[in-house]
Amino acid sequence: MSELPDLVKDLALILVVAGFVTLLFKKLNQPLVLGYIVAGFLVSTKMPYLMHVIDKNDIQTWADIGVIFLLFSLGLDFSIKKILKMGASPIIAACTILLCMMVLGFSVGYSFGWKRIDCIFLGGMLSMSSTTIIYKAFADMGLSQQGFASSVMSVLILEDILAIVMMVMLSTVASGRSPDGGQMLNSLIRIGFFLILWFVIGLFAIPIFLRATRKYLNNETLLIVSLGFCCLMAVVSTQVGFSAAFGAFVMGSILAETIEADKIIKVVEPVKNLFGAIFFVSVGMLVDPVILVKYAIPILLLVVTILLGQAIFGTFGFLLGGQSLKNAMRCGFSMAQIGEFAFIIASLGLSLGVIGEFLYPVVVAVSVITTFLTPYMISGAEPCYNFFLRHLPKKWVRRLEHISNGSTEALSSNNQWRSLIRAMLVNTLIYGILSIATITLMFSLTLPFFRQVSTDLTGTHWAGNVACGLVTMLLISPFLRSIVMKKNHSEEFKNLWTMSRINRLPLVFTVLARVVIALMFIFYICNYLTRFKNAILIVIAIGFLILMVLSRRLKKRSITLERLFIQNLRGREIEAQVRGRRRPLFEGHLLDRNIHIGSFEVPEDSEWAGKTLHQLQLRNRFGVHVSSLLRGSHRINIPGGNTILFPSDKIQAIGSDEQLASLSIAIKREIHPEETDIEKREMVLRQIMITDNSPFIGKKLQDSGIRDQYNCMVVGVDEGQRHITLVNPSRLLQAGDLLWIVGEREHLKRVQEVNQSL
Repeated sequence: MSELPDLVKDLALILVVAGFVTLLFKKLNQPLVLGYIVAGFLVSTKMPYLMHVIDKNDIQTWADIGVIFLLFSLGLDFSIKKILKMGASPIIAACTILLCMMVLGFSVGYSFGWKRIDCIFLGGMLSMSSTTIIYKAFADMGLSQQGFASSVMSVLILEDILAIVMMVMLSTVASGRSPDGGQMLNSLIRIGFFLILWFVIGLFAIPIFLRATRKYLNNETLLIVSLGFCCLMAVVSTQVGFSAAFGAFVMGSILAETIEADKIIKVVEPVKNLFGAIFFVSVGMLVDPVILVKYAIPILLLVVTILLGQAIFGTFGFLLGGQSLKNAMRCGFSMAQIGEFAFIIASLGLSLGVIGEFLYPVVVAVSVITTFLTPYMISGAEPCYNFFLRHLPKKWVRRLEHISNGSTEALSSNNQWRSLIRAMLVNTLIYGILSIATITLMFSLTLPFFRQVSTDLTGTHWAGNVACGLVTMLLISPFLRSIVMKKNHSEEFKNLWTMSRINRLPLVFTVLARVVIALMFIFYICNYLTRFKNAILIVIAIGFLILMVLSRRLKKRSITLERLFIQNLRGREIEAQVRGRRRPLFEGHLLDRNIHIGSFEVPEDSEWAGKTLHQLQLRNRFGVHVSSLLRGSHRINIPGGNTILFPSDKIQAIGSDEQLASLSIAIKREIHPEETDIEKREMVLRQIMITDNSPFIGKKLQDSGIRDQYNCMVVGVDEGQRHITLVNPSRLLQAGDLLWIVGEREHLKRVQEVNQSL
């Protein structure tokens, strides 16, 4: 008999123990993450009296895969548009909390005499609150629908994103070089460059691919394709110097904007749960009771640091973000714990070999304690607010409230100049990055090929340089044209131009500045591939740029590409509107005219079911206009009068509040009454012989009235054979025929009475 590999034995042990422990934690209403950590501790070598894993290296490999899939799933829950719509308030709060807690964590670690790199990683771990634990605490305490809870969740989403950036920064710090301002700035620029590049290319290419293959994507193929994209981006991320987890998060956030996002989340969740469980079990395997006893005092001090630090700096951050003092305290107190990202950052430090082995179990212990204290911190926020309200000077309280109100007013202010400049900067940044990436790829991958071909044919590489340069400029021409021309005909530009003559010179300067940027790209290509004088290069660059601006074909191509990108970016939003989960965009214009869209479901027993819209006369009766019908996954826009309503159809109607209210009352009221004598509606089978005096004799079955007048159905004729003979509707009924008839008892009784009536 063959021996099982150690990996299979280890997985069996891990999953069995984790299964029993998590069932116990579920019964105790505790987070499952803690159950996985306890299970890991039980199967580790630190517990000599129990079975333990054999090969920790294999388990660590699976745990690394778990981190990739965890961050991939996190990216699937992340929406770029959602973050952009949050405004500055959660960004201010998240950055304030993150910075203050990192400094506080570093200071506490330094006071213990720990190494500098341990203190840096400790600061990063203490700054990350647990999204999973807070979400569960809000749900258990019935606080999910309260206003402050949504503010907390917005900041937690931003913290998760900043944690990804922090992991990249920590990897840079751990490289061995002493980090300075220039190195940090270079790392941030690289992160920003690749993030924008990947998002733009991914949001352009991946939705097109999924759209083309949509009819072949069942659950199985969608799972394989999604995980394939995830692993591909993880590999690409490591090739450019980032972590695999960072790439997985980016791919998840790209797929989050596609129509298939909800399906991907469902099919990926079991895989994420499996590998995530292995990761958290591996966290528990690193817990050492000896280290916990040795570092008991630092653990307790770190717990106090998190509780007080988040309570103080969290409140301060939310105050700066525009929350009232009461809401700010409730938000800050809610975030007083650390969780999954602290483990991921600690795993990063261990894999890089830069932090002490003691730090991991210390952080796990701190996380366990703060997790248990989270509900008490949330409950204690309001009593603390009342305490401060009673003891703080009234002037201080008014000033704190004034800070929050003032910040909100400042954040909401905007003008056309700011909107125009921001749009121009974003446009130039995105298309500039795309141009840089295209030039880099062409010069590093394609240029050697062109030169080799040119050398083989002509003996020199200049023809290859020219060919590569022309192809490169052809590829980046839509980007350069967009840099120069985009927003020049926008409403903001026109309004500022006509508003005042003073605005015209700065507006012209914005155009010239973008022209210079576009010329710099063309100049660089020409200068890299040729040996012309600068004056000639400038003339060539200007000539190419003029051709790009004047080309109608290039203008059409640029507009088409941009529209396709916007369509891909809005794909999930459009799908939600089609499915009825989101109101259409034009509703905002309706609200200005005191009308809006209402959605109503046709009840199962509705009298409207089976009738056409023309028969219902909804426009005449209620004054509403039916814009769409939602029937399962099918949507009927602008339905005609002959469209029949079915039970569970969702009607989207346009009207005023009074008109929609009348429609809502009618659709709920006009239903068939409930059956009171349900027993009488039983269907039975009876045998009836056509008598000599029956009025049915000589009539065709279809003309006998048995079905139309008496609501019964002839299912067959007994002709003495083993099986009942099916009846032809044109059969002439004769005396002595044995008919098998199905119907309700009362109806069958009427048929028998008529059959014997003469």
